[in-house]
Amino acid sequence: MVQPKIGGSYTEGILGQPRYINPVLAQTNDADRDIAQVVYSGLFKYDGYGNLIPDLVKRYTIEDEGLTYNISLKKDVFWHDGQPLNADDVIFTIKTIQDPEYKSPLKTNWQGVKIEKVDDYTVEFKLNNIYAPFLHNLTGGILPKHLWAGISAANFPLAEYNLKPVGSGPYKFRHLKNNKDGKVNSIELVRNEKFYLPYSKNNELQGPFIEKITFKFYSSQEEVLNGLKKREIDGISFIPAEEIAGGENSLNIYKINLPIYYAVFFNQTESKALSDKSVRQALVYALNKQQVVNDVLKEEGAVVDSPFLPGWFGYSEDIKRYEYEPEKTKQILGDNNWTDADGDGILEKKIGNEEVKLEINLLTSNWPELAKAAEIIKSQWEQIGAKVNLTTADSNVIQQEYIRPRQYQALLFGEVLNADPDPFAFWHSSQKKDPGLNLSLYQNKDVDKLLEDARQTTDEQIRAAKYAEFQKIITDELPAIFLYSSTYLYPVDESIKGIDIERLPIHSQRFSQIEDWFIKTKRVWK
Repeated sequence: MVQPKIGGSYTEGILGQPRYINPVLAQTNDADRDIAQVVYSGLFKYDGYGNLIPDLVKRYTIEDEGLTYNISLKKDVFWHDGQPLNADDVIFTIKTIQDPEYKSPLKTNWQGVKIEKVDDYTVEFKLNNIYAPFLHNLTGGILPKHLWAGISAANFPLAEYNLKPVGSGPYKFRHLKNNKDGKVNSIELVRNEKFYLPYSKNNELQGPFIEKITFKFYSSQEEVLNGLKKREIDGISFIPAEEIAGGENSLNIYKINLPIYYAVFFNQTESKALSDKSVRQALVYALNKQQVVNDVLKEEGAVVDSPFLPGWFGYSEDIKRYEYEPEKTKQILGDNNWTDADGDGILEKKIGNEEVKLEINLLTSNWPELAKAAEIIKSQWEQIGAKVNLTTADSNVIQQEYIRPRQYQALLFGEVLNADPDPFAFWHSSQKKDPGLNLSLYQNKDVDKLLEDARQTTDEQIRAAKYAEFQKIITDELPAIFLYSSTYLYPVDESIKGIDIERLPIHSQRFSQIEDWFIKTKRVWK
């Protein structure tokens, strides 16, 4: 039989620049998150099917009805500089995240959590309130206290370890190369020969098998794709669907399901027309979602009808679905007194003492996929007598100038769920204002109660039932139109074997089992 053996190298092209290859700071930059996944270990991680599995954890217990988590660490784990990893490192990492001076994007995940040392290899987490998805917070990488403890909060983002990281993961930093402009051109990692999974139960050699991993950085998607075509690199972090046709035959395209959906969120406080439920119903019946999936995603995606996604925890089939029925749209609008009395092609209705036009300001990112989807939406809505003013802008501009002050009428945007989706931040009324993520400014007492109760029970059947009821209410009231989820397309040279990925909570987790990847093989007698 054929077994993997150590050897070979893999080079991946990454769009952007690394800044903080540091799990405390990495969450806002894809390049940082990708490399941190390879260099650092977390208490838990995900397999290729989105399931939570132990990483540094040897065993754990959940006590006090979900308020106490007792975590025992493996004792055969070493940092890349040879020092042992222990409970002090875990405590240091979590307390650094919790300290506002360090400005970690993860800080909100750790509010109301106390961590205590039980012994050198055991820690205890105590929660103020039950939070069902808590174990998923433990997938973040752990920092080495002996290297970082002497660095102040002011100097933390300036430390050399942010670009020359020392972790405990399957690959360790060896070399960084800058170009003439001072930007990072590439980072080279090598196999961690002391990785803590060196042998399986039957004494067969375990990974990591690939000898060297190199990340090359590019400033545009076009440059990354050219690098792939010129074979400067063996894979890239993502390939658009339109690039697959006629592409390199030597590539395997891994089609990965991520818990991300795109929807049009209605800010009813900014539009009298959109505050009319009949208008929202008409708009959803006027949308051919499948056309968006076909034309924009080249069928590499799926229509979405709910704030939960099929295949992930909490999804319910028992929801109201709205098929593409333009005739029903016209009927709904007519029955609710939306007419074109002045013959200008735009429907209007008297609301109170005001003549209100069916005019919608639609905002989205200038990212090509969303911009194309918005054009299709605009065209379909205009066919039923609406006037649509489309604005596209850079994502950072949208965040700062529109989302934070909630200055938009209809926003085509994506929401990223977790492996264990907790929709509280997206739909609870307490999250209507910045920095909350309730983009529809939605408020419903029944929904608030369902979301509060669901996150405060560890009984999955009870949680699922509450989420099912939540989805019924949302799909009936239509504070948003759910559109589609796109397939994450990950191209890797066919010489790289051992990749087994179908579903991930976030794309950087594609490296969560990179120790299983291999290039070289050997034949052994069975």
